[in-house]
This record gives sequence, structure tokens and C-alpha cells, in this order.
Amino acid sequence: MSKKKDVNFHSKILLFGEYSIIQESMGLTLPYDIFKGKLTFDQAKEQCPVEFANSNQNLFKFLKHLRTLQTSDAFPVKLDLDKFEEELNAGLYFDSTIPQGFGIGSSGALVAAIYDRYAEDKIMITEDLTKENISFLKKIFGQMESFFHGTSSGVDPLICYINLPLLIRSKEDIEPVKVAPKANGKGAIFLIDTGTPRKTEPLVKYYMEKMEEGTFREFVDKQLKPFTNNCIQAFLNGDHATLFGHITKLSEFQFKHFKPMIPKLFNRLWKKGLDSGEYYLKLCGAGGGGFILGFTENFEKTQEELKGYQLKLVCHI
Repeated sequence: MSKKKDVNFHSKILLFGEYSIIQESMGLTLPYDIFKGKLTFDQAKEQCPVEFANSNQNLFKFLKHLRTLQTSDAFPVKLDLDKFEEELNAGLYFDSTIPQGFGIGSSGALVAAIYDRYAEDKIMITEDLTKENISFLKKIFGQMESFFHGTSSGVDPLICYINLPLLIRSKEDIEPVKVAPKANGKGAIFLIDTGTPRKTEPLVKYYMEKMEEGTFREFVDKQLKPFTNNCIQAFLNGDHATLFGHITKLSEFQFKHFKPMIPKLFNRLWKKGLDSGEYYLKLCGAGGGGFILGFTENFEKTQEELKGYQLKLVCHI
């Protein structure tokens, strides 16, 4: 059996737009190449560690989902699922360093890898990516990733596949954008590892139930969405003074209204940043665990302030 070349797919970070994007705010998502995953046969099936054997078995379950999708006229792509099954029987697994349940695209990278390996007439990322092609990919990926989350926008697999920063203006208006972080900037965007995985589905369910409350919906429409959009515009414009003014408001909003999404052990740390102004925290994806995003104008000082916590640099600003 001929075996295709292994291709790595990187993790992603939704920098801005968690939850508010459901109500049509803008969103901005970045590739994050610290973590990655690939479909591979690197080790013989008999010699695979337990986690790789588990990956192989979970891929068989995903195959069943894809076979169901393939019978629907609403699924607009042909996947070579017989080839997928043949390779699974030969020991194929997803070798990934992307932590699961941490909000940085572990299932997105897997979906992107499956599409890349088995899609017939796939859209190539080396070609010009039109808005029509991006929208088409997002639709495909949303249906594929629904296996993991119940529902999926398709954005996570999209950025894992394209590997470019994406500006999300609306569900149907998504385009690659240029992001120019400062290589030697004093400030930074960083991740804090909470050490606790979480599940997206119950958190999104809680949010949607809260949106049935008129007061909460008004808070989202009149505060969260503008805060998010303003952060994105300032970040893309490289206007970091304005960015931190809006980040303060966004962090305060989430601390007040998204308490169930903030791990209890990090409430004090979140409030300390707001009170001191030395750094600001916000959710990374659905929240509830995984990673928390941080913004600071002095990363060196923040590293000292948060000594004892696991920080990972996203980029200098």
C-alpha cells in the first residue's frame, strides 16, 4: 500500500470573538505553531503506545460519522473513506502535541488533516483563497467537526488548514489578514495553562440559555460586541495604546458576566490584573479550563509577577 506524505497541521488561537461571534461580532483567529498534529504510520501498529492505539480507535469512530455525512446531499465534498479505512486498519493514527480540551484546535487540526489527506478535488491552500472557497471549506469543516462538539462553525479546522490569520466579519465573510507582531516588542500576548481540560458543548449551552434573558442579551449587543470589534480593529491597526484601553473593558466584562467560564482558581489572578493594570486576562475559546489568554505591555515584568504559572508566549506586541 502506498502511503502519503505526513503533513503537520498547527493549533490555532481565537484571539478575539469567543461567544460574541455567535451574535455576529467580528472574530480574529491566529495559527499557533507551538503545537501541531499529523496523520502518520511512524510506528508499527503492534508497537504503538496506548495513546496512539486509542487515537486509531477514535479515528474509526470518526470514520463512521464521515460515512453518515457522505450519504447526505448537504455534504458537498467527496472523501475517499475506503482509503481512510484501509489506512486505519494498517495502523494510521493522529500524532498530536495539541492538548485536547484546551481551546486551541485539537479537533480542528485533525479535521483539517483528514480533509487534506482524503478529499477528492480539494481546495489547495497554495492557490488564491477566494471568499467563496473559504466559505465552502468552512461549511465542510463545520459538518465534519460536529462529531466532536455537537455543533461547529468550522472556523477552527479552517484556520488549521489554511494556516493564516483570519478576520471573521460574519458567518459568510471571512478573509485572510496580515498580522505584524513586533519581534522585539516589550508587550506581549501570552497563554496561561490552567492545567484543566474542559468540554465546549456545556459552556456554549449555558451561554445560549443566558442569551434568552433580555438583560444579558443587551449586555452582549451593547458592550461585548463593540469591545470585541474595537479590540480587533486596534490590533490590526497596530494601535496598541488603544488596544489596551479596549482590552481592559473586555476583561472586565468577562470577569463580571462570564464567571462560569473562568476557572475558580484563576478568579483572584484575573482580578489582580484588572486592579494593577499590569496585565489583562480573557477567555481563550469557550473557557472553563484549558488556556487563558493574557495581554501585557511589559512581558518581562508580567513573567515575574506570574512566576509559578505556566506561561506560553503567543507573540510580542
